Amino acid sequence: MCLRFAILLLALASSASAETTDASPPDAWPVARGTASGCGVAGSTLPDQLELQWTFTAENQGFQAGAVIEGGGVYLGSTSGTLYAIDLTTGKKRWESAGKSSYKTAPAVRNGRVFIGDQDGEFACFDAKSGQLLWKHESDGPIDAPASFYRDSVLFGSEDSFEYCLQTSSGKLVWKCDMEDQVRCLATIAGNRGYFATCGARLYTIDLDRGTALSKIPIDAPTGCAAALGKDRVFVGNEDNQFLSVDLAKGAIAWRYEDRVRPMPYRSSAAVTADGVYVGSRDKKLHALDPQTGRPLWEFATRGMVDSSPVVVGNRVFFGSQDGRVHGLDRKSGKEVWRYDAGGKIFASPAVASGRLVIGSDSGCLYCFGK
Repeated sequence: MCLRFAILLLALASSASAETTDASPPDAWPVARGTASGCGVAGSTLPDQLELQWTFTAENQGFQAGAVIEGGGVYLGSTSGTLYAIDLTTGKKRWESAGKSSYKTAPAVRNGRVFIGDQDGEFACFDAKSGQLLWKHESDGPIDAPASFYRDSVLFGSEDSFEYCLQTSSGKLVWKCDMEDQVRCLATIAGNRGYFATCGARLYTIDLDRGTALSKIPIDAPTGCAAALGKDRVFVGNEDNQFLSVDLAKGAIAWRYEDRVRPMPYRSSAAVTADGVYVGSRDKKLHALDPQTGRPLWEFATRGMVDSSPVVVGNRVFFGSQDGRVHGLDRKSGKEVWRYDAGGKIFASPAVASGRLVIGSDSGCLYCFGK
């Protein structure tokens, strides 16, 4: 290994080590996985037994992506192209903005602005109080990737194979980086480094100040899953039945987990804590793995595929399934401790803030649980 490459790997590891597994603010879930690290851990608590607080229904529409929460508002887009703002306490609609194309990704919210991309390749910024369109930026492919933030910029990926960095205030392009294949995942961030898993079967590390690639680590198969950051590691699943831990210091895969009994793709992003990694699979299971070794800790079988990305809340983990249920498990044992039969298939991931859990179904219902 040449000296220059060794120094680069040490710098990447040092940057990632500076930010270990973190939790979302107690009163907000501002980006798709809660925080910049993408670890899916909630800072809010939830009652022992969740009760349905309200249901918001969008007629002839569906919710296939997660919601975000900020300032007592819930924001999410529908498959019919409507962006909604819902009051977290009451479930009443604050506003809606009808677009031209379907939304299949979660929005992101910061400083009174809501950011989201659609299937026509349009990335737009709205005023969070009124729903007024403030600016928009066109990409050349559908946008499946949720937005994330770096300093005063917003980041998103497109199926046109570029990652974009725009000024949050104006939408002016800061940089765009050629990722050589479709980008369908959230950018996860530690320091000034962004981590991107792509359909080109690589994990990219990007210098977010310059928009340049620092490393490209093979991950064996395409993916649209967010790369969740733990200390010195990145965790991500792919389309070839592999869930991977990538050692950033070595620039190589540390371990692979494969369910050989029922091999199916991963389209769920992982939730990561110091003692467990939790991820759903199209094998109809939620898997719990040891972060250091990849050893299976337990698995929980549902009756439908699990594309929903789990969220850790204290000693429990919550997720949805295409069996039409929202499941709550004890994260030490994998035993189900709570369940809600929603009816419609659930692809979306939960969002947790202010003692509430919200999740939508593809039948157009948004559910809020709490007490």
